[in-house]
Amino acid sequence: MSINSVNTLSSLNRAHQASSVSMRKLATGSKFPGAAFGPSDYAIIQRTYSGIGAAAQANNNTQNANSILATASGAAGNTIEMLSSLRSQILQAANGTNGSSDLATLQKSVNATIGAIDDNAYTATFNGKTLLDGSQGSVAVADTDGYTNVPLGNLTAKGLGLTDDQGNSTIDLTNPDSISSALDTVDSALNKALDQATTIGAAQQGLEYKSANQTAVEEGLLGQASVMDSTDIAKEVTKLSSSRTLEQMALFATKMQMQNRSSVLSLLS
Repeated sequence: MSINSVNTLSSLNRAHQASSVSMRKLATGSKFPGAAFGPSDYAIIQRTYSGIGAAAQANNNTQNANSILATASGAAGNTIEMLSSLRSQILQAANGTNGSSDLATLQKSVNATIGAIDDNAYTATFNGKTLLDGSQGSVAVADTDGYTNVPLGNLTAKGLGLTDDQGNSTIDLTNPDSISSALDTVDSALNKALDQATTIGAAQQGLEYKSANQTAVEEGLLGQASVMDSTDIAKEVTKLSSSRTLEQMALFATKMQMQNRSSVLSLLS
């Protein structure tokens, strides 16, 4: 094979390789679609993409946890409203103008409210989890830096001290002597529900700030990755066009050389 033939094939290979590189960059949109395109740059970019994925997942975890807490918060708010109503009923029963039939009627109302408080706690569910019956203990939120635990208490009637172990009401309005202790029981339950509601509210506020920070981190990393890794489309298209032109010229030269060689061989024969 002549030196010209070798040079022509070498040019053809270089042009073909350059075309392949430009095509891969254009297809992937990446300056460094593989480690062979720049090992150190490729490693940095892949770590950046890993950080983007972690920030996005942490943000998703935060938002899911906020959805759980929103459900728990709504249920805790309902419990507080019912306990406030229960307190009003006890204060009404404490009025000396009530007869025994009036107290019996108020007792039925109190028992119904306690039952509603219990139902509210057991129906506060998210993704199959009952949130305020004391079974969860806390909600764990996974972040890039670890876990944050948000405590969830027991807002059932028993957990609030409104019923005993057998499910019987601890509030007795039919006996005037027990009305004062009934008020203390409800006040204690109300304080517990308020403490749970404020704990959840503070956690929600913190998760909102965390979500905003995670969004900012993700956007910053996306911007960094775009600057470092995004292919210059116009530049690569120009390179591809040039490579294909050189490739076609090399192919034409190869074809001409083969024809000339064929002619020479024909004359020699």
